[in-house]
Amino acid sequence: MSKLTLDRILQSQGFGSRKWCSELIAAGEVSIAGKTITDNRVAIETSGLVFKIFDESWVYHRHVYIALNKPADFECSRKASHHPGVLTILPEQFTRRDVQPVGRLDHDTTGLLLMSDDGPFIHAQSSPKRHIPKVYAATTHDPVTPELVAKLLAGVKLHDEPAPLAAVTCRLLAPHRLEIVLEQGKYHQVKRMLAAAGNHCVALRRSQIGGLKLDALGLAEGEWCYLDDAQLVLLKPD
Repeated sequence: MSKLTLDRILQSQGFGSRKWCSELIAAGEVSIAGKTITDNRVAIETSGLVFKIFDESWVYHRHVYIALNKPADFECSRKASHHPGVLTILPEQFTRRDVQPVGRLDHDTTGLLLMSDDGPFIHAQSSPKRHIPKVYAATTHDPVTPELVAKLLAGVKLHDEPAPLAAVTCRLLAPHRLEIVLEQGKYHQVKRMLAAAGNHCVALRRSQIGGLKLDALGLAEGEWCYLDDAQLVLLKPD
């Protein structure tokens, strides 16, 4: 059990400074279980807490774990330069509570992107030492041949990499599409591996991280959801 004053609760959820949150409470903009709360000093149990601000319901989360179906032309950066940042897709309070992308997808790559404000979770998910497989569907410029698949499985040498990098699995999906599973998470890895194997990637979508499948989440492009405990378990290595 954990109790916090209401102003601290709202601040922790990204709704602004304690002073601003206290003003919201005093103005009667916050309610719990249908009762308007105007005293910012009242201690509230956070476990299972649902509150309303401006008549919009929010569930208290000590940390948030989010899955986003990333559209094209969004950057996975808090300081985007050439395209909008993925944080602009989420409610603005997530920026204030320091939610960050877990790893990066190129601006033109779509699909499953994790986001969180839990530093150890972000570090663990980003670490190549954990060998968490990630599944991609790549559209290629030239037809996918058995020789191309064989090269990707055997390993290709990339510039600045000390050893060849190989796909965990690789299979043909269509004449110009293949599914490739990687564990390393190197910079532009799928695109660079395809180039090194003699082809060119023209579109890329990440469909799965660990056991978490984007299709199972039912998210259209640009939609997001919180991940529950059962879904977070799917992100752990076998």
